[in-house]
Amino acid sequence: MLKPKVFITRPLPEEVVEPYRGRLDIEMYPEDRPIPEAELASKQGEIDALIPMLSEKLGEEFFSNTSAKVVANLAVGYDNIDVTAAKKHGVTVTNTPDVLTETTADLTFALMLTTARRISEAEDYIKNDQWKQWSPLQLAGTDVHHKTIGIVGMGRIGEAVARRAKGFSMNVLYHNRSRKEAAEKEFGATYVSFDELLKQSDFVVCMTPYTKETHHLFNEEAFRKMGEHAFFINTSRGKTVDEQALQKALEEKEIKGCGLDVFENEPISADHPLLKLENVTATPHIGSSSMETRYRMMQLCLDNVSRVLTGENPITPVT
Repeated sequence: MLKPKVFITRPLPEEVVEPYRGRLDIEMYPEDRPIPEAELASKQGEIDALIPMLSEKLGEEFFSNTSAKVVANLAVGYDNIDVTAAKKHGVTVTNTPDVLTETTADLTFALMLTTARRISEAEDYIKNDQWKQWSPLQLAGTDVHHKTIGIVGMGRIGEAVARRAKGFSMNVLYHNRSRKEAAEKEFGATYVSFDELLKQSDFVVCMTPYTKETHHLFNEEAFRKMGEHAFFINTSRGKTVDEQALQKALEEKEIKGCGLDVFENEPISADHPLLKLENVTATPHIGSSSMETRYRMMQLCLDNVSRVLTGENPITPVT
């Protein structure tokens, strides 16, 4: 009996994939870069399942021509997939929530600390042989402890960030589509309007998913409301931010600095305008990038695929 055919758009470690080969015919794109559209299109009619990355954009054209019964996105987000088109053509879509919550929260808090305390600047200062003496305000940054953090999007990762913030004796504000009374009770968090959060927070942390409603949520008006003392941190999705407005706010010192793990169009190059600014800390979309978490994400994708192809319900369906 032929095994169901699964195509993965990046090479994954064989130690992750091997346990599934007994029941699945697994093929992987051999290069560690986005698969060309034409090559993915050539596979779409001969597979039972696809495991794509965020770089693969799957819309009506893909779903109307694919033989795949399940698409298991290797990410918690799924804005690269037209879920409506998938449902229309009877294709199950899954993602990888929960397993990356704590890891992404770690990176978010690390980015906030690095930005506030000017860690990247300080590292360059030593590496460029500039450290010749001590002075009272040499590379002086901003305290994080006892400050106010405003979390936009109090989902699982937002709550994990709030938990870390309480360890730094921070005042936690949040804005969400609906109130989270459990989070308010656990973290002493206060629900406020988006405008109030911007005005009151020393650190504004974007944790909201990308939707039509959140496109460029952080725009010129939003940054103006934040004030010159505030930092902006984004580990969610780049398209929630108007990068030109952010650049203007940083250059004109309307806000104090920012830490970014995501960008409007990825990957970015070294000549990206934001990278020229000293008050910007940037990382290349590594929110969930720990060995432990990425392995769990890969396994969850393969488990979802296995379950759907044997007639069972997936573990983490996108609904």
